[in-house]
Amino acid sequence: MSKLRILYVASEINPFLQTSAVADFVRKLPQAMQERGMEIRILVPRFGLINERKNRLHEVVRLSGINITVGDEEKPLIIKVASIPNAKLQVYFIDNEDYFQRKHVFLDKDDRFYEDNDERTIFFCKGVLETVKKLGWSPDIVHCNDWMTALIPLYLKTTYKNDPMFKDTKSVFSVYNSSFSYRFDDGLVEKAKAMDVDEDMLKYLKSADFDGFIRMGCTYADMVVKADEDYSESLNTILNDLSDKKVELTEEGQEVADQYYNLYTELAG
Repeated sequence: MSKLRILYVASEINPFLQTSAVADFVRKLPQAMQERGMEIRILVPRFGLINERKNRLHEVVRLSGINITVGDEEKPLIIKVASIPNAKLQVYFIDNEDYFQRKHVFLDKDDRFYEDNDERTIFFCKGVLETVKKLGWSPDIVHCNDWMTALIPLYLKTTYKNDPMFKDTKSVFSVYNSSFSYRFDDGLVEKAKAMDVDEDMLKYLKSADFDGFIRMGCTYADMVVKADEDYSESLNTILNDLSDKKVELTEEGQEVADQYYNLYTELAG
């Protein structure tokens, strides 16, 4: 049997950036899967507070230069790469001057939510899939973590479903208790459109909020993982509608890695 190929997508990873538990999870699990013989790639945004010199990021020119459509606009995609110290893992960073050169993540220096976090998310999700195509690396599983990755399962089932690189790819979506109260403007649905994506497929995004992104990820993913123990009432409602594809993995350490190994193997089989 050939090695399973797992693509991890998240908004952060240690040691480059940590604002939540996601960063630790996406640092530890890929290494555990690599040690079990799986082939791994990791993609995250290159937020501006990641120090490029200190972390030895460098641009991958052969992967850069694609334009990503967000609504009516096209934005150039820049890809950078760095290695995780003391691990045989590389991390690819999605970058764009307009979206990721700020010295903050989702909130500005006055703790105000960036109005274009929706555009940054759409750019990131589309950019991830285009980067994987450029890499010529066909993942068996794409493991999406948290709301910023929530549109990837949709695009895999629509825009990229007939692409040879993704034709057998399955997706896992891990839901974290990382909600925000901000509501995006009414243009969100239009911005998120892509080839083979019609408005009805984006109906949950019409709420233009955190729950809308989570519903999108849960609806189109092949498997949904409850990554935290405590959730808001609205998140619990969303997750309780998913009995056929929801899994809860709450054990720590070695045992949780074994559970993910089994989950990936079963899903890819």
